[in-house]
Amino acid sequence: MPHAPRPVRIALAATGVIATASLLWTAATPTDVYAIDVFGALRQPGEAAAIIAHRGDRSLAPENTMPALELAMDELAYVETDVRLTRDGVPVLFHDTDLERVAGREGRVEDRTFAELARLDVGRWYSDEFAGERIPTLEAFLAELAERDDARALVELKADWTPAQVRLVVDLIERHRLRGRVVLQSFSIETLQSVQRVAPTTPRIMLIRELPADPVPLAEWLGVIGFGTTAASVTAAPGAVDAAHAAGIAVLCYTLNTQDTWAQVSELGVDGIITDQPSDLDAWIAATAPGT
Repeated sequence: MPHAPRPVRIALAATGVIATASLLWTAATPTDVYAIDVFGALRQPGEAAAIIAHRGDRSLAPENTMPALELAMDELAYVETDVRLTRDGVPVLFHDTDLERVAGREGRVEDRTFAELARLDVGRWYSDEFAGERIPTLEAFLAELAERDDARALVELKADWTPAQVRLVVDLIERHRLRGRVVLQSFSIETLQSVQRVAPTTPRIMLIRELPADPVPLAEWLGVIGFGTTAASVTAAPGAVDAAHAAGIAVLCYTLNTQDTWAQVSELGVDGIITDQPSDLDAWIAATAPGT
């Protein structure tokens, strides 16, 4: 049996799952979904990257609320959001580890029932205009996504998910006939392997802060169609993007909000830019890459 690549061994140790590495490896199965199915032709250096709205259009509405997500879906091909499970097992859209910043309450999503969370205001912190906005369910978001034929979503599963928990998400994707239009992504190896076990043909992306110089073995080990990483990571190892593309693997960068970083990663040919400023990025691409 081949050994897992060194970056994976390090990540497994960091996440405390090294004891189950061999089991996860045995469960690995190849995917029948490819990066080009989601992102189209992979980019050449200098070509315009796909614009991916981070937690919806946060420049116009509070993050991970339906107004922000609908604004992004109406204007762009890609929107990104985050999912956590409530105490009673309802997938909801929420980023932070606790409720303090956007809801002004103590505690975590995982410690509350959906009924309790549904009473919280997650819009007033942003502006009075959005007072009364609630935490959306994943199902409500997928229903709106299904109404927009050209929209796709990158859904980050926060923390570690078991196969049974992943099944809740995959069942919702199937119920709304969104197979191939929703990409699941995570920093967690355990979560990515859970997706691989439950739904090996569901496209998935590994989020990683430092992209290996040769990311292909890691992608093959996890069955992912791409990586989401930092601008610093791709500029430190520019050959990694070329190596990934040669193997049909996409590379996205998060979360970039300045023209300097947009230009920097575009020159390397990254396939997508996740941003809090999707309208500004769209205008920048229109000005710097006419005809796109």
